[in-house]
Amino acid sequence: MKTIGITGGVGSGKSAVLEYIAEKYNALVIYADKLAYELESPGHICYDRIVELLGRDILDSDGFINKKAMAEKIFADNDLLREVNDIVHPAVKDYITDRIRRELEYDEYDYFVLEAALLIEEKYYEILDELWYVRADEAVRRQRLRSSRGYSDEKIDSIMDSQLDDQTYMKYCKYVIDNSGNLTDTYAQVDALMD
Repeated sequence: MKTIGITGGVGSGKSAVLEYIAEKYNALVIYADKLAYELESPGHICYDRIVELLGRDILDSDGFINKKAMAEKIFADNDLLREVNDIVHPAVKDYITDRIRRELEYDEYDYFVLEAALLIEEKYYEILDELWYVRADEAVRRQRLRSSRGYSDEKIDSIMDSQLDDQTYMKYCKYVIDNSGNLTDTYAQVDALMD
């Protein structure tokens, strides 16, 4: 089983690449953000520590962490943001490491594919066979974000400014998939890498 990490900036089209891989190949695709959300739910490893740190006022009526309430607290306080990240990121990485070990034992999938915005920052290159960078021209990314998510230019600027630049992604990633054009071209690049 080959382990692959897929990363890229906002609006680059990682989702399209991951959906294609999940449909066409015998691949287990894991999304780090969804996994983090799961680990932050009641009864899971991060829940009690986050509630203790941020207070019960971040919980909704069902006792789940309200993402908006949590975001308002942590993005207003860099220390809180760092503390929450110090709880969540290691837990996610530990889960991924253990899941890779288990999947290698089960030998059910040909590929283990992880999508994470912070693959490089969290040093996933230490535990995965290779990283792939899905990139798209900035103008294309901006148009996608405006049309599909309704983001303002200010919001797009803020997100892009907080992310790694092309050179850093390319330094750590073995392969680059250019998703600036049509999806047929993108899928052909994926097929070439998978084969």
